This record gives sequence, C-alpha cells and structure tokens, in this order.
Amino acid sequence: MGSLKMIEHPLRKSLIDWYDKEKRDLPWRKTNDPWLILLSEVILQQTQVSRGIEYWKKISNRFPTPKALSAADQEELLTLWQGAGYYARARRLHALAVQVSKPFNEGGFDGSIPDSIEQLLQLPGIGAYTAAAVASIAFNRPVGVVDGNVRRVAARQTGNPNPAQDSVRTWSNSMLIPGRPGDSNQAMMDLGAVICKPKAPKCELCPIINTCEGKADPSAYPAPVKRKKSIENFDAAVLLDSVGWPRLIKREKTERFGGMWGPPMSNISTDGLISVGQIVHQLTHRELRVEVWKGQCSKGVDPSSVPMSNLDRKILEIAGAM
Repeated sequence: MGSLKMIEHPLRKSLIDWYDKEKRDLPWRKTNDPWLILLSEVILQQTQVSRGIEYWKKISNRFPTPKALSAADQEELLTLWQGAGYYARARRLHALAVQVSKPFNEGGFDGSIPDSIEQLLQLPGIGAYTAAAVASIAFNRPVGVVDGNVRRVAARQTGNPNPAQDSVRTWSNSMLIPGRPGDSNQAMMDLGAVICKPKAPKCELCPIINTCEGKADPSAYPAPVKRKKSIENFDAAVLLDSVGWPRLIKREKTERFGGMWGPPMSNISTDGLISVGQIVHQLTHRELRVEVWKGQCSKGVDPSSVPMSNLDRKILEIAGAM
C-alpha cells in the first residue's frame, strides 16, 4: 500500500470541534504543569485511564514536583505504584526526577521539565510517544503523537491495513490544528479510545466517518498481528513465621518486579515444603505460571509494610499469608 494521504483542513476542524464538545474529563487536562502532564503520560503507558486517574492523584499529591520525588526514597514511589504494574516505569520515573532536579551545571534542568523533544528523549523512560505528548500538551510544540490508537485511526481513515510508522507520524502531524497541537493530539487519542476502538467501534458517532475508507470493515484495519505469548514457569516459597508473616525479599532491579518485595521465586529448594496450588498471571506478552509452596521460617515481614506486586499478593493469599 502507498503512503498515507494528508488531511484536509475541514476534517481537522471536525475532529477538534468534536473534542471541544465530547472530550473526556481527566484531571491532568485541568493543569498546565509539565511535571503533572508528564506524570499522567508515564502512568498511562501501561495502565488504563480509569485506573490511572487514581494513581495520578495519589502520586501527584505526594510528589507535586520533580524535586519532591527526587528527595524521596524510590521505595516510597513503588508503594504508591502498587497494583499499576510494569514497575520499571516507577523506577525510571524516580530516575527522571533525580536527573531533572540536578542543577544545569551538572547536566540537569534545575527542577523543571525540559521543553524540547530532544531533551525530553534524553530522560529515563521517555520514548517518542511520551516526548511528543508532553511537548505538544505542556509546551504547545507542533508535533503529532503516534501510538496504537493513532495508528488504528490512520489505517481506517486511509484504508491502509499496514501503515508504516513514519507514514503514521506524517499523517498525525497533518492532523494538528495550528496553535492547538496538544488539543489536536488529545482529540485523536480520545477518538481512538472512545469511538474508533479496536473492537465494536462506534462508527455512527465518529466525527470524521465521511472520509473513512475502512468503515465497511473496520476490523480489517490495521491488519491483526498475532503474537504468541511466551510462558515462564516459577516456584515461589511462602515461608511463614509463628505469627503468620511471610519471609519477604526485595527483588533486584534486574529481576521481574524489580524493587518490589515478595516471597523468594528464584534459586529455591522445595524440599520439605508443601505445594498449595498454582497461579497463572497474564502480562502483555507473557504468561507467568507460579507453583506456590508453603513452609516455615523464624521471622517474617508484615506484607502491608512494603511495596508488593499484584502477583506477589496473589501468591501470599493462596498460601494463607494475607
């Protein structure tokens, strides 16, 4: 298929007019603070909006500035992040806050989020999409975002089942209303999330349906990509003390759920332990199968006192330790 066609001005106007009337009521859209906008984008990288709102409120209330986060222990952020998943995001966010908070003469930004794409891309955990979103929304930079939502809208609008990344970026840039790049990007994201959904799209409510070349069979755009999940097997040892508290360890940064706490899951011996069941935990591209074993230890840790992943809490629950 050829490259994606450019968009005429009336189509851009239809989209932005729809957004002005129907945009989602999200708390980070009520602030111009670049830090709070960046925080929302990092949270939403792998967390649904409905759940992301609560995490954004908790974290922004506790850490209203990069310097506030940089002064705190990473574990405090991980505690607030519990349940959001993909904990490397939290570790990178903490590293970002530390870097941003350094003085200019030490390679930092003196506590302010930088306003250029190039500088944003140098920060931990910030990729092309997040940099474009922050630059356009917080600093009015005319750069279009490209994510799964935008690619899907572009594919359907142009009837191209396999649009290349560069073509989608060009198309996204063509959809920007002069002077309102942030709103234009958020309009596109809302359209993809609420109307032009992967399954059961609400075509009858779409403000740009008249130009959509994929409306007759939207499920064909973009072409489905089958990804086979890899399966990883683990053993987890839940060792309880006399009061029922488990032995917990802090996972290394290089391990899955790095920085969080949980029962030992690597290099363990199951001799003398009792199997209490298996947990299957789904990640985006992986399936974790954990055989849970139960035994005794001399001294455990109060599970409520340390940050833990949802998987580790499930492991403790099946062993009767929560």
